[in-house]
Amino acid sequence: MNQQLARIAAPTDKKRTKKQGKARSALQDVVSREYTIHLHKRVHGRSFKKRAPWAVKSVVDFAQKSMGTKDVRLDPKLNEQLWSQGVKSVPHRIRVRLERRRNDDEDAKEKLYTYASHVPVLSFKKLQTVVVETD
Repeated sequence: MNQQLARIAAPTDKKRTKKQGKARSALQDVVSREYTIHLHKRVHGRSFKKRAPWAVKSVVDFAQKSMGTKDVRLDPKLNEQLWSQGVKSVPHRIRVRLERRRNDDEDAKEKLYTYASHVPVLSFKKLQTVVVETD
């Protein structure tokens, strides 16, 4: 009986190592996708005078996470759309095209950057993330 307890409670000598898989390539390919960003949940609880600036920051954060680049550039039309209803009443949702592009600057820190632009839609119902073919 004691041997069984000792076997159960005895620590194993095998060291567990993390899976050594291929590192995810820094998303080298150039791609464009359309997303719907739910801004209402991102600015909920934010004070009125900080809502539109917070919405802009949340779009940048969303683009960084979804495209895997630190450098995110917003189209001026997207910025106008975020600010269209004033500082305190941000649109509930916004449709955004995120394009991962190659950085042509020689002294750039990263090889890729993300360009975010606004996609006007009549309704957000039944919209899903779509990969857009770039010409």
